[in-house]
Amino acid sequence: MSRPGTATPALALVLLAVTVAGVGAQGAALEDPDYYGQEIWSQEPYYTRPEPEPETFSPPLPAGPGEEWEPRLQEPRAPKRATKPKKAPKRGKSAPEPPPPDKNSNKKVMRTKSSEKAANDDHSVRVAPEDVRESCPPLGLETLKITDFQLHASTVKRYGLGAHRGRLNIQAGINENDFYDGAWCAGRNDLQQWIEVDARRLTRFTGVITQGRNSLWLSDWVTSYKVMVSNDSHTWVTVKNGSGDMIFEGNSEKEIPVLNELPVPMVARYIRINPRSWFDNGSICMRMEILGCPLPDPNNYYHRRNEMTTTDDLDFKHHNYKEMRQLMKVVNEMCPNITRIYNIGKSHQGLKLYAVEISDHPGEHEVGEPEFHYIAGAHGNEVLGRELLLLLVQFLCQEYLARNARIVHLVEETRIHILPSLNPDGYEKAYEGGSELGGWSLGRWTHDGIDINNNFPDLNTLLWEAEDQQNGPRKVPNHYIAIPEWFLSENATVAAETRAVIAWMEKIPFVLGGNLQGGELVVAYPYDLVRSPWKTQEHTPTPDDHVFRWLAYSYASTHRLMTDARRRVCHTEEFQKEEGTVNGASWHTVAGSLNDFSYLHTNCFELSIYVGCDKYPHESQLPEEWENNRESLIVFMEQVHRGIKGLVRDSHGKGIPNAIISVEGVNHDIRTDGVLLLLPRLERNGMIGSLQPLPPRFK
Repeated sequence: MSRPGTATPALALVLLAVTVAGVGAQGAALEDPDYYGQEIWSQEPYYTRPEPEPETFSPPLPAGPGEEWEPRLQEPRAPKRATKPKKAPKRGKSAPEPPPPDKNSNKKVMRTKSSEKAANDDHSVRVAPEDVRESCPPLGLETLKITDFQLHASTVKRYGLGAHRGRLNIQAGINENDFYDGAWCAGRNDLQQWIEVDARRLTRFTGVITQGRNSLWLSDWVTSYKVMVSNDSHTWVTVKNGSGDMIFEGNSEKEIPVLNELPVPMVARYIRINPRSWFDNGSICMRMEILGCPLPDPNNYYHRRNEMTTTDDLDFKHHNYKEMRQLMKVVNEMCPNITRIYNIGKSHQGLKLYAVEISDHPGEHEVGEPEFHYIAGAHGNEVLGRELLLLLVQFLCQEYLARNARIVHLVEETRIHILPSLNPDGYEKAYEGGSELGGWSLGRWTHDGIDINNNFPDLNTLLWEAEDQQNGPRKVPNHYIAIPEWFLSENATVAAETRAVIAWMEKIPFVLGGNLQGGELVVAYPYDLVRSPWKTQEHTPTPDDHVFRWLAYSYASTHRLMTDARRRVCHTEEFQKEEGTVNGASWHTVAGSLNDFSYLHTNCFELSIYVGCDKYPHESQLPEEWENNRESLIVFMEQVHRGIKGLVRDSHGKGIPNAIISVEGVNHDIRTDGVLLLLPRLERNGMIGSLQPLPPRFK
């Protein structure tokens, strides 16, 4: 039902609610009491965050005409050694002048937090007190906060290997072509090559993270490099180790990020990486991220114009498993009348899969009230979706208490379920690595190595094979397709988390759902599996394609960036032609996806929402990511109310369970549930009832 103030276009989605009148609102016959039991929480106090230390230094002034500029250094901390130092690369093309790596390297390997000792014998530079040393966040090469125009290089091998591709975790296209390749690669392999970042303001640089080239076929990475800084891009000062230039040890393979902290932070505008050696039989290629703290500059209009702030008083940090449970407890204590915490099962490692229910009558199903869900964390390293859902839980509670009319209506008219971490085992691995050092895949899979996102039964093939046998009797219905027996056996390669989600979706009559993922900015709708054999990409629509396209557009169009035509692509795909949406099979085919399973086995319309280019952004980016997605998260939930609702009764007024509902022109039926069913359904020539038709592009 539409409300004033809702930031969505006129919608043409029909959601038909079919209910068995004889079933009580409690739905007791369908719910196992232990399954939905309220979690008993420990009484341990909620965590606290440390207060930030005040800054005690003043930024250096830019050099004036005729003056020689030197960067300002800060006094180094007491050195701490890496617990497990990595060995030097076996083969490398080295310049003759660098000393041995064991004497001057400052390498930080993945998951280490140490820096090698470095003397500061250059008395011409100024140092700051030790207590101003701090850990700085990434500048934003991976998140695209640093634009292509801020990246420069000495030479490039070709456009697709230009400086703009030298971003941490950037992925190459399938063909590794002239436009979308997997790193910056220098045009020549010599010691005069460099790649630099223009921070566009004075910045306290504290570290560099590097990777090799993302490629299926080639092995290219830098094994050592120098770091230089400048205030004008003409006069450069090299980071020193005592009286000599410091050589940082780089990568020993192409995917694991390696962090090097500068021996002392350096204040400048530009930072340059100068490779000194690289993998034998390879080329100078690298991806990188720079750690730095921009200094206050109220006169910098460019920076102030692009700042993103939020007024929401939420907990913007990354939460491990224990902290997530505690945060849920806090929200439940703040809003006990509208929240309930339960678990849907356990992970392979025995961690409970917690969900939060938000409704005016938590714990009970109300006739005529639709069920909605959000899921995140199927890939444990795609952390942004998890944190967005934890922020959403806080936001809904706060706004309900503040009597925000829009949120009050949503909570009182919807039964909302939020499952923020479907793969907590994988998340804990990613959390251990941290936001920048986990690479592209650490924690993606379950503990037993299963990708949950495509671990569901392939019902598409069963349906399509039955449809192709036109002359024989129809053995497979076009909806509520049964799960094959082999999938239900104990020996099947099915994750415990997958089985838990299937049981959850079979117990609750969800109408609409979204699973949040990361690494891209797009909304994908089913089908996710191509129908034509041997094809890897092919547009494969469902019978409800126009409905799915509208649902996808409702999220993308209200996101701050998804439909922005000026936005740079995350990796290789350009989704602007479909306004931030894509049919899953036309992007990359996958069998057994959650979206396809949900559509063919239940009455729930499920979409995959990719919420950011960076799978695991630094927590300093969470406020901005929340602002990017907040309106979209709410608007998408509101779509569950579009359409008409109804009851199916016999001539005596008794409810009819499992009644099949067909819509003319749509080859996908739905059926009544024992409690409630809402049907997203359209006719080809308009909507059922008196609702407005879809815009022409969605028909």
